[in-house]
Amino acid sequence: MDKKRLTPLYAAILGLLRPLVRILLRNGISYGTFADLSKWVFVDVAAREFSIKDRKQSTSRVSVITGLSRREVMRVRKLPKPDISASIEKHNRAARVIAAWRREHEFLDADGKPAPLSMEGQGATFSELVKRFSGNVPPRAVLDELVHVGAVAQAVDGRVSLLSRAYIPKDYDSHKINILGTDVKHLLSTINHNLSPDLTTPVFQRKVSYDNLPDEILEEFHRQFSQKAQKLLESADTWLSQHDRDVTPTVKGTGRNQAGFGIFFFQNPYSEEEK
Repeated sequence: MDKKRLTPLYAAILGLLRPLVRILLRNGISYGTFADLSKWVFVDVAAREFSIKDRKQSTSRVSVITGLSRREVMRVRKLPKPDISASIEKHNRAARVIAAWRREHEFLDADGKPAPLSMEGQGATFSELVKRFSGNVPPRAVLDELVHVGAVAQAVDGRVSLLSRAYIPKDYDSHKINILGTDVKHLLSTINHNLSPDLTTPVFQRKVSYDNLPDEILEEFHRQFSQKAQKLLESADTWLSQHDRDVTPTVKGTGRNQAGFGIFFFQNPYSEEEK
């Protein structure tokens, strides 16, 4: 590949790695562990996505593409896939419960706000909410998790009230770190799509950024536009839920696809090195 084309890619990689390495070091992940995970992904992507049409991907070709030795490729291909499904699924279940509580009419009060729910009984209960939107997991397990992160509170009479508009895990437990693996993955997938040499239709990817802002305006910017962004996300959630077969079983159509819409806020002291 032309070195002139690689230079901006190198710069982009360095920009991606700086915040990632900060997270890794803060959580005790060594370079060796990161390198082993990187090898597994390099080999897996090369084997699955960079084969020659109608030909089985060989160890030798994976070796050429990745730069790893044939012996190392064979070793890595024998390793089991790292199991991340449990963490992702737990995060998704909790998020779905909160989204449905704020969206579905039977779980709202007369003012259209999430109603306090009894744990058990007839009609709109917390157990029914979990059963419909979180799958085959005990309602008590979901309740404990939502109480733990401060998203809900349970009164003396047993009724459960929603306190938060979204599921945001506390601290750096496995569920909060899971956001790193899902949100960044989706953003990079969008960028990869828009960088494709065969691109015919780009997908939406925009940002607004200024680099000479005073400290005093940051809090107001975050407050004002977080509220507007939340409303937009809730609108997207309502629309998508009406077309998702898990939420609305009557939906027809072919294939199974994942789609979404993400918004994030960022602020950092300006740095020439990391601009």
